[in-house]
Amino acid sequence: MDLVNHLEGRLLFAVPKKGRLQQATLDLLAGSDIQFRRETRLDIALVKNHDIALVFLPAADIPTFVGEGRVDLGITGRDQVAEHEAVRRIKGEEDGGVEQVLDLGFGRCSLQVQVPERGSVREPRELVGGNVVTSFVGLTEQYFRELEGVGGGMMNGNVGGKERKRLRTKIKYVGGSVEAACALGVADGIVDLVESGETMKAAGLKAIDTVESSTAVLIRSKHPSNQKLVDKIASRINGVITAQKYVLCQYNIPRPLLETAAKITPGKRAPTITALEDPEWVAVSSMVLKERIASDMDELTANGATDILVLQIANSRTG
Repeated sequence: MDLVNHLEGRLLFAVPKKGRLQQATLDLLAGSDIQFRRETRLDIALVKNHDIALVFLPAADIPTFVGEGRVDLGITGRDQVAEHEAVRRIKGEEDGGVEQVLDLGFGRCSLQVQVPERGSVREPRELVGGNVVTSFVGLTEQYFRELEGVGGGMMNGNVGGKERKRLRTKIKYVGGSVEAACALGVADGIVDLVESGETMKAAGLKAIDTVESSTAVLIRSKHPSNQKLVDKIASRINGVITAQKYVLCQYNIPRPLLETAAKITPGKRAPTITALEDPEWVAVSSMVLKERIASDMDELTANGATDILVLQIANSRTG
């Protein structure tokens, strides 16, 4: 099948083709009932049950394709969106921005300034005038412009007829293995993503500042081809994300103790109260954050609740 000729009338949705965000993104699409089959070596997949085509792209490229209106929706890291916006600001570009629709909550990491653990550098200002290696040139230049007090604006040199003050700090781009730059004598410090910190420690580095905190985000073009379908997909994805964050807590409690119990499990809007055959008791059902459920169960037990059940939520639509 010539997929390119089957894209007409379809909403284009960019997703990471590989890397740390891919599997969680695919799980999210499955939970949102976006059905597709990706053929081997093809970076386009037609969705079976919606007028959507998935486009598999490097996460770093997705903000550019969405910003230029080449695709309508995308999932990437907030760090990549921030890098895209930083480059636009530095170049003085007015067009090509994206709109963030949802914070998806997974892929948590930080873009950090790192230096050798055994080196003499203790704070970022000590790197001014030195060599810094990174894959995030836009954010790094923006960071050091603020640090050096030379303001934002154009990249070093003359862009669009406007001369900007040059940075004293020399920023070099490296596409991968950024953490090796200091050990190889290429850099005095680096700006790189940190998840668990294990790679940083193994390379003999330490973080001295955070440039940007990041999670996966859903972004859209400022002029999508089908706004109604964009809203529908965003609503479905939001429902899956909400279901992943919450569980349904059900329990029985004497009526006189209901007010206290309701404060422990207030739910998204209010708990659901159901009368039991015994007029002195009621049943309560409420959505509770997964991260709080164990402590909430302890508190409910201490306040007279019994028969406490916790149920997983497969999907949701909440206000």
